[in-house]
Amino acid sequence: MKNTTKLIAASALIACASAAFAQNAPAPELRNVVQLSATGTVEVQQDLLVLNLATSKEAADAATVQTQLKQALDAALTEAKRNAQPGQLDVRTGPFGLYPRYGKDGKINGWQGRAELVLEGRDFARITATAGKIQTLAISQVAFGLSREARAKVESEAQTQAIEQFKARAAELAKGFGFANYSLREVAVNSNEMSPGPRPRMMAAEAKVASFSDSAVPVEAGKAQVTVNVSGSVQMR
Repeated sequence: MKNTTKLIAASALIACASAAFAQNAPAPELRNVVQLSATGTVEVQQDLLVLNLATSKEAADAATVQTQLKQALDAALTEAKRNAQPGQLDVRTGPFGLYPRYGKDGKINGWQGRAELVLEGRDFARITATAGKIQTLAISQVAFGLSREARAKVESEAQTQAIEQFKARAAELAKGFGFANYSLREVAVNSNEMSPGPRPRMMAAEAKVASFSDSAVPVEAGKAQVTVNVSGSVQMR
């Protein structure tokens, strides 16, 4: 019985030692593995307009500034909400803040504040016409981008391009090194959106914005590039 117990204990020690050795043993050297990457890019017309409207007020006391900002913002919201439509013209408030104004002696000698309203959507005519009718806020920034729908569509196209280029490049490398084929080891997919060239800016009215109301704000969108990068490694075989 004692001999059997000793034998079991010895076997357990051997098993533990083998496991520890396996954990500490260096990983097998990778052979015939190639790192590569490929990129797919699709250019598309920007279909999302974002208009930031803002106003600044100042007075001797904070309460007066806050009241003035609130009145201006309430009037702008009332006008903007008349034309709001999900996806076409979405309305939201931006930053609203009050800040002390200091004199040369370092003491507060007044208050100033700023309020913002954001108009965003795909209906450029509706957005610009609405902005033109708002009298209590002025446009502070114009930006363009891609809607979720447009981005998803072109991102899928760019991803297909990148994957096909990755596969073609992998096959080319495998053949160049004298292998018949390859297998995928790992892969990472990343995407981003870029606006090439100068940032779109407010422009003179052209024929296609002539249908806007007289108070509309003329704008012109540019194009964006959606790029998808596929990178990873392949095992040549």
